[in-house]
Amino acid sequence: MSKSFWHKYADRYQSIRSLVCVGLDSDLTKLPDFVHSSPNPIWEFNRAIIDATHEYAGAYKPNLAFYLADGTRGLEALYLTVKHIPQEIPIILDCKVGDIGSTMAGYATAFFKDLAVDAITINPLMGKDVMAPLLEIEHSFAFALALTSNPSAQDFFHNAEMKQKLSQWINEFEPERLGAVVGATQTQDLALMRKLLPSQIFLIPGVGAQGGDLQAVLNNAIFSKDEPRILINSSRGIIFASKGKDFAAKAAEATKELYQACL
Repeated sequence: MSKSFWHKYADRYQSIRSLVCVGLDSDLTKLPDFVHSSPNPIWEFNRAIIDATHEYAGAYKPNLAFYLADGTRGLEALYLTVKHIPQEIPIILDCKVGDIGSTMAGYATAFFKDLAVDAITINPLMGKDVMAPLLEIEHSFAFALALTSNPSAQDFFHNAEMKQKLSQWINEFEPERLGAVVGATQTQDLALMRKLLPSQIFLIPGVGAQGGDLQAVLNNAIFSKDEPRILINSSRGIIFASKGKDFAAKAAEATKELYQACL
């Protein structure tokens, strides 16, 4: 019987103590030039990245947009990538969907039953109905956008009333089914978000290329020392550490460096 994301995450952390989520933002336009001679460049690139980094990876997070951008070949790369990731490492599909009813059920079926990822990211702004179709699928898990890492997050997510509303919404669901995306660049709000969401797993983007403060995350966002309940995502800082033939080796070095910095 397959494990839920919650249990795969916990088992993986207990096994290797990794908080590192490797973001597979495999933008075709940024891949090393020589990879483009492959029949499927994104798949060729991802396979090398996974083989080089899995020893230190607590999770992988492919971003759907970059696979859709390469059409049917990109979708093939996504399916091959998900199958290639070792079974014990949880996979989060970064898709940020947030619809309702049969539309959301369609997303849920596609991502959890067909593609068979362990978790997805969702936009909660349409309310509780967004989660309803996910709860119909055994072991499904979602990370709701709660405080994103982009500069214009202040347009909505920095609003005090919005923070309170979103935290109340997320807390209505079991932590085993719903976590939160909390950006590392929002340093002043990390402790507040943990206070508002005491039990949830946080998916934390923004460390690395976006300039988030890793130490602030480790000081303020963890649930406890023995059970941190965070995943620190790094995408460009790992997968594009080099554009040369050593790209996979450099990605491995960057993953190990972040892994060690989190210990």
